[in-house]
Amino acid sequence: MPRSLPIPFPTAPDRRRFLTRCAGLALASPWLAACDPAPGIGQAQAFRGIDITGASYARDFTLTDFHGATRHLADYRGKVVMLYFGFVQCPDVCPTALTRAAGVMQRLGADATQLQLLFVTVDPERDTPELLRDYLAAFHPSFVALTGSADQIKAAADEFRAFYKKVPTGSSYTMDHTALSYLFDRQGRVRVALRHEQTVDDYAADVQTLLAEPAA
Repeated sequence: MPRSLPIPFPTAPDRRRFLTRCAGLALASPWLAACDPAPGIGQAQAFRGIDITGASYARDFTLTDFHGATRHLADYRGKVVMLYFGFVQCPDVCPTALTRAAGVMQRLGADATQLQLLFVTVDPERDTPELLRDYLAAFHPSFVALTGSADQIKAAADEFRAFYKKVPTGSSYTMDHTALSYLFDRQGRVRVALRHEQTVDDYAADVQTLLAEPAA
C-alpha cells in the first residue's frame, strides 16, 4: 500500500503548503478513504473536515507523556480527542495549529473539559519532556504532549499515515510533516481529519458534532 502520492516534492518555500494539500488528497484517495462505518455509527453526520469514519488505520499508539507515563488512545476514552503531529521548533504551522486548538477550547465553553488535545512530537531528539510540557502549557493547560523512541514515533506516524522528514538547514535541521488534525469520538474511534487551512469554526463544529453523539 503506498505511503505517499507520486507527485514531485516541491522546493523548500512551498513544502508546508504542499504537505497540507498532499495529506488532504491522500486521505481522499481510495486507499485511505473510510469504507463501511464502524458498528453503531450512523451516517447522518455532516463533518466540515474529511469524514474517515470506519477507517482501518489511526487505531492506537504506544507513546509516553511528559510525566513519563506510557499512554494509549484508550487512556482518553470518554472524551473527544484531537491529535496532531508536530515539533517544538516548528516556526509557523505548529503554533498556528495549537493556537487554533486553544480557540476551539474557548468556543466550547463548559464543554472544553470533554476535549483532549494530544500533540505527538516528530522530533524526539530535541523535544524533551520538559520542553514539551512548557511548550504545550503556553497554549492551554490541558494540552498533552506525547513522545517516545524514534521507533515508537515512526510506528505511531505509520499507523496514522502521517509523513515527517528531517531536513538539514545549515548546522541544524527542521522537520517537514503532515499538518492534519485527527478527531476521535468518545469511544476512541477515528472519525475526522481536519486540514490545516480550516478555521476555528470548522474544528469546533466537528468537535461539537462528536460531543452531541449519544454515549455508547
